[in-house]
Amino acid sequence: MEHAVQTTGATSQLMTDIEINRSVKAHPIQDVANQLGIQASELLPYGKLKAKVSLDVLERLHAVSLGRYILVTAINPTPLGEGKTTTSIGLAMGLSRIGHRTAVTLRQPSLGPVFGIKGGGTGGGRAQVLPMEEINLHLTGDAHAVSASHNLLSAFVDNHLFHGNALQVDPSRITWPRTLGVSDRALRQISLGEGAAGRRGQFVITEASEVMAMLALASSQADLRQRLGQIIFGFTTDGKPVRAEELGCAGSMAVLLREALLPNLVQTLEGTAAFVHTGPFGNIAHGNCSILSDAIALRCADYVVTEAGFGSDLGAEKFFNIKCRLSGFKPAAAVVVATLRALKLHGGGGVVKVGTPLPAGLTGPNQEALAKGFANLEQHIANVKAHGVPVVVAVNAFIDDSVAELEWVRERSREVGAVDAAVSTHWADGGQGAEALAKAVVRATEEPSMFRHLYDVAWPIKKKIQTIATQMYGASAVSFDAQAEQDIEVAQQLGLDRLPICMAKTPLSLSHDPALKGRPSGFTLPIKEVRILAGAGFLTAVCSGIQLMPGLPKKPAGERIGIDPGTGEIVGLS
Repeated sequence: MEHAVQTTGATSQLMTDIEINRSVKAHPIQDVANQLGIQASELLPYGKLKAKVSLDVLERLHAVSLGRYILVTAINPTPLGEGKTTTSIGLAMGLSRIGHRTAVTLRQPSLGPVFGIKGGGTGGGRAQVLPMEEINLHLTGDAHAVSASHNLLSAFVDNHLFHGNALQVDPSRITWPRTLGVSDRALRQISLGEGAAGRRGQFVITEASEVMAMLALASSQADLRQRLGQIIFGFTTDGKPVRAEELGCAGSMAVLLREALLPNLVQTLEGTAAFVHTGPFGNIAHGNCSILSDAIALRCADYVVTEAGFGSDLGAEKFFNIKCRLSGFKPAAAVVVATLRALKLHGGGGVVKVGTPLPAGLTGPNQEALAKGFANLEQHIANVKAHGVPVVVAVNAFIDDSVAELEWVRERSREVGAVDAAVSTHWADGGQGAEALAKAVVRATEEPSMFRHLYDVAWPIKKKIQTIATQMYGASAVSFDAQAEQDIEVAQQLGLDRLPICMAKTPLSLSHDPALKGRPSGFTLPIKEVRILAGAGFLTAVCSGIQLMPGLPKKPAGERIGIDPGTGEIVGLS
């Protein structure tokens, strides 16, 4: 994607994100580690610009006071983009510029979107992490390790069936899929084996794998090993759960993940430390980077900025109620990102069509659509406040945005409960453009944070789901399909009803229907099934219409990606 890169008070030549990324003289990774007090012996370099960090640093700094933990979330995403990743990176650079030792923690981009419709996940404009190509593609191979570990269990399951099925596993009740790192809708349902011995199976994308979820939530090698053994891959003919430990492969799975568990250290365009580690999707998994990357960052920095996938109804809710519940870390403040254009789209200001100019109702002044669409932002502010966390609204500004409308959003945000709201131009101006936002966030972290979880895990499963649906989404009721009712009964029988809930629903609306924009109400949220992820430690409630293996669009981004034969450089990556 090409951008006219706006610098302070001027517009420079047209450059792509990858050209901007390559134009920056990066610091050696050891210098970035030095900023955080990470020692050379605690670094496992992968070339000059990236490294893994040993967990030994946690032992050495176990008594150090933790930095301030800042979550970045957003309104419901639109095709226009809200800039949550760029805001996370820009805010971290802005905090660094005003004198605070800062780190940002992000998820690793998925190859599915990179070669599909969304593109990469390293930010954009002057708010990026680098090296862009390596982070968006293989980085240090963690995603491939997850796929290998996951599929090893898949192979052991079918091998067990082939060699006599001593555990009496019911082939029709095997719930463990296979996984692949790219989007491929043809693999959503597959046939395994032949004849009477055959059975139905499926693939999920790697970021939807329970192994990816576990990698992100594990606190140590020992914890990860224990979680892998607890995976329930199916049930016996008399209805008893069968775990990976019983197949004897959990140790081998852990071996494949040994280095993948170590967080990856890189940097922003301005040299601020950045951890990029694990990549669970926010709509079908818990949508947050690893607990271990946050744990290291919080012991090494004064401020740690972390991003949760999609809007507050998904990634942030799971951050508060799954990740923070497990890690024990308490957020000091949260940032909700919005743009004027996206708010107007939520307010009916026009229709976005690929390949056509944006309608004037989105790019020009349109107070009516802005006021109507603001209701979406208001719900997201309320969602964060429901967890007792101070909120700052970041209005990610375009060069032609109406100053009056920007100020209206700022003022209205404060009226509905935000501690502050700041206009940010980090995409165009890097850390300098985020200084006002950084100062607002610092002030917000000085407010009393009364962090609390939305629900008690001891509540019945249905009550937990209903609480999320009504308070976070605005639903009036929840319906449970017969399969969901059966799944809930099984979870109760197994004593797993005290696990937190991971909701799987569309990110495009507060509801389950992607066509419902703004702040819908009066709808019933349908739950199709409830999946038991015993290793990850949560139950996934799946709404109707959710796919765990995405498909490619008609014109995949991969069609534009290649290698320049003259320079040998990657081209077309965005």
